[in-house]
Amino acid sequence: MTPAMLTFDVFGTVVDWHASVTREGEQLAAACGLDGIDWAAFATAWRGRYGPSMAPIRDGRRPWVRLDVLHRENLVATLAEFGVEGLSDAQLDHFNRAWHRLDPWPDSVAGLTRLKSRCIVAALSNGNVELIVNMAKHGGLPWDVVLGAEPARQYKPHPDAYLRSAAIMGLDPEQCMMVAAHPSDLDAAAALGFRTAYVHRPAEMGPGRTVDMPARDDFDFSASSLEDLAAQLGC
Repeated sequence: MTPAMLTFDVFGTVVDWHASVTREGEQLAAACGLDGIDWAAFATAWRGRYGPSMAPIRDGRRPWVRLDVLHRENLVATLAEFGVEGLSDAQLDHFNRAWHRLDPWPDSVAGLTRLKSRCIVAALSNGNVELIVNMAKHGGLPWDVVLGAEPARQYKPHPDAYLRSAAIMGLDPEQCMMVAAHPSDLDAAAALGFRTAYVHRPAEMGPGRTVDMPARDDFDFSASSLEDLAAQLGC
């Protein structure tokens, strides 16, 4: 049975964060005269602070803040790690919003368009609503609705992020399918009753860091792209 709603992880599954943030760093360097920075390594390091920065919110040690705030704090720490100094607040703010300008994978727009012909397609991301909407406008991503962390006021993989997203649309978890390139995200959703679809993104972590594909029987569907998933679902 085709699910009523497909809920999508976004960073890495639908958009290529590593290449996009690397590009933004290179543009910043050209504009500001920064030399000697490995921006691919910078993108990896900035993203590496993402999960740990959300943990205090998930376990109640810190009040809710949107991902833009965490990204800004993580950016300042990563710039210090790489010895980058002297950027203005305006430059920091622009660079921080690189996450609003991530490019889709080549198959994402066409795949989502096919999938939404039969299902609700929803962003279920840790990105805040403004970020996800700006990213959609930048890359032409045809979401029906933006759900996830900010509407739920909790970050994945906390159960509230999934359950409140389904509830907002008047759906039971069993009527939803989580689509992600990250097995841990799918496992968390499956434990709550969501069906699951794995989408393989071997280049998510950038050049020289290929992501291995998990066993195909770990999930309800396993696809090489969103267009492949659309074909498997008859879209």
